[in-house]
Amino acid sequence: MGRKKKIAALCGGIAVAAVIGYAAYVLLTYHRIPDGKETGIEKKAESHVLKEEQSYTVSSYNIGFGAYTPEFTFFMDGGKQSVAESPESVVACVKGAGEEIAEIAPDFALFQEVDLDSTRSHHINEYGMLKEFFPAQDTTFAVNYDSAYLMVPPWEPHGKSLSGMAVFSSYPIESAIRRSLPIQEGFKKLLDLDRCYQVVKIPVENGKYLCLYHVHLSAYGHDDSVRAGQIGMLTADMQAEREKGNYVVCGGDFNHEMREKSQEGEAYSWAHIFPREMLPEGFTVAMDTLTEEQKADMPQSTRYTDIPYDPETSFQATVDGFLISDNVVCESLEVIDTGYEFSDHNPLVMTFQLKEISK
Repeated sequence: MGRKKKIAALCGGIAVAAVIGYAAYVLLTYHRIPDGKETGIEKKAESHVLKEEQSYTVSSYNIGFGAYTPEFTFFMDGGKQSVAESPESVVACVKGAGEEIAEIAPDFALFQEVDLDSTRSHHINEYGMLKEFFPAQDTTFAVNYDSAYLMVPPWEPHGKSLSGMAVFSSYPIESAIRRSLPIQEGFKKLLDLDRCYQVVKIPVENGKYLCLYHVHLSAYGHDDSVRAGQIGMLTADMQAEREKGNYVVCGGDFNHEMREKSQEGEAYSWAHIFPREMLPEGFTVAMDTLTEEQKADMPQSTRYTDIPYDPETSFQATVDGFLISDNVVCESLEVIDTGYEFSDHNPLVMTFQLKEISK
């Protein structure tokens, strides 16, 4: 074998070894967080309890790890980018999202895709930033993405991610746990989040609890069994709490079309219409309590990020929303139209009351 062939063979061997080594690193470092893990609670809320027949507000906002300016396109949607444009851009987006919700001043605020230390968001601690906007609220955080360094896409690697979901409450949180949802198997699990939901319990004056469920269901892939498994687990858990006499509000990013009819069909896996037939007796999609006129006037809650945001051509859907038990009354529900200035999602706000119903 000539010298050039030996060098080529050596280089080829090194390349193969590097690929095998990297694959081993990704697979061996992959792990799922145990189900039922308690999440720490930072106590700052005043000591008072919830009451029946009093109005409260809850917001939900997927902040898209601080990357999604209106011009941002995401590689998994057919766009180009995987990492936020700059640290300054991340700070501006997270600050804008925090200010948007702080101005609303909800009693409970839910945030999804909040990074702690991720390549994609230039290692900005977004949870720390959000806490500055809610200095007098209890808060808890559940990790749902703790990945190895991912070399995809090759032109701009997504890198290593540590990310999750945050709840802020003006009322003292008694307990908070993280429930692990079923997810894709095989290599697909490496690109999806370690999907979970949070169960946050807040005492009510009558000795019951407001059980605040915070969700971020799977977006990518077409596995009906995963979708059914996630919703089935979630709804069974909610039903069990309702049977105890507790009040249930479930909010977040469902990655399902929450309207009863999709405007453009089910072109995307995350736009399947939410399966109302899977809801237990007594549970309702909060949006279904609105009039047809109110629903028609309501802005969409997310945009598809294959192209920069264009209000005329961008595919939009309403994948964010709330589910409520029959002892919770939805007084109003609103999607705040931000023009997707700070995220690929718009925030939602629901006003509700707790109402005792014998079960």
